[in-house]
Amino acid sequence: MSGIIVDPTAESASTQEITTDVSERMLDLDEDDDLEVFSKDATLADGSLFNASMPTSPASMINQFEEDADEKDIFVTVDNPESHVTAIETFITYRVLTKTTRSEFDSCEYEVRRRYQDFHWLKGRLEEAHPTLIVHPLPEKFVMKGMVERFNEDFIETRRKALHRFLNRIADHPILSCSEDFKIFLTAEASELTTHKKQGPGFLSRMGDTVRAVAATVRGVKNRPEEFTAIQEYVDTFSQKINSLDKVALRILKEQKEYLEDLKECEPMYTLWSGSEDELAEPLRGMAGCIDRCCRETGEQVNQLSENLVPALHEYVLCAETLKAVLRRRDNIQADVEAKSETLANKMTERESLKEEIDKLEDKMEFANNALKGDWERWQKNMREDIKAAFMCTAEKNIDYYEKCLAVWESFLLSQRSDLTVESSGEQDPAPQEIAEDEAPQAT
Repeated sequence: MSGIIVDPTAESASTQEITTDVSERMLDLDEDDDLEVFSKDATLADGSLFNASMPTSPASMINQFEEDADEKDIFVTVDNPESHVTAIETFITYRVLTKTTRSEFDSCEYEVRRRYQDFHWLKGRLEEAHPTLIVHPLPEKFVMKGMVERFNEDFIETRRKALHRFLNRIADHPILSCSEDFKIFLTAEASELTTHKKQGPGFLSRMGDTVRAVAATVRGVKNRPEEFTAIQEYVDTFSQKINSLDKVALRILKEQKEYLEDLKECEPMYTLWSGSEDELAEPLRGMAGCIDRCCRETGEQVNQLSENLVPALHEYVLCAETLKAVLRRRDNIQADVEAKSETLANKMTERESLKEEIDKLEDKMEFANNALKGDWERWQKNMREDIKAAFMCTAEKNIDYYEKCLAVWESFLLSQRSDLTVESSGEQDPAPQEIAEDEAPQAT
């Protein structure tokens, strides 16, 4: 291999570390095969493009990870969605605010408006330039069945949050954040961005890359390194578990919404009932008040599930698909190396040119392997932090929810016992007087 020196000890240590991490820290969650929840498969391009302008030294890339890991000099905010209606289409644009201290930017602050397809273009360009780096997924183009309708406030806000996370994951990445396409996305006016988007590879070129990627996928790889086999197994199991969690969360949300609707129907029934029962009027009104308070608490719990837990889990369903695509692109590069090696072995002619091409492909594969290994640890750290935060938030909210509902009903029961005690003592007071009156004639 030309220009690359690999330390076998480092490679072995890296392999052992990843394998240990996979075996010890895998999400251990039970499958639920009986869930019938609609899910929309994310469509991901399976290209294997390689940018010749990328740095050719894996070591330099790893150093960049280490040096810039704790430094943040670019801050991005996505907010202020606006609806646009034209004769052709209706779409939403979002304001993208950027503050940075990087010298390559002409100003320290930028404000532009972008629509969803602009975010999609950026993701595609980053994946083309860095096929084995993990680009955080975008929200799906169309909303899942049973969720909010397209372009209502809840859907727009959910998408805005997802787009905000997408850009900030790029901004936090030591390599992706230095992309020229990312800089143009954050700074260019709409017309300038449109011009830049047209400069990308043409349709026929993209089709050719797709055909080559499909051919490489069909061929497969013969000797995938053990560490990437371990990553593949982890991703497959993670995808299975996170999809199950996603379905369970959606089912819980559905059941809680149905329970909330039932509670809303009960409260007016008790109120009407209290108007026709004089002796039970006060307890019935108390029941109606308790149910009303429980309705409010249940509504907050439903909002927490729909705004925090469900989006966080579904985001990592999409992440799993992204990881599978990244691994396929890595395998495609290896498949190219193996195919050229076979050609070289079978054809003695043009040996030198093929050898040179194989050297370049081996360098490309080495770079891809190092890029993926570096990004894999970053992705695992982010994934565990995000899912832990979503679960902790849900657990805390559930505790708070049930404590408040319990307090409501305990207060109601205590008030009813107090009323019964007062009534009971009031009925027993006349007894001594009545007994005295009955005995009075006998004394006389």
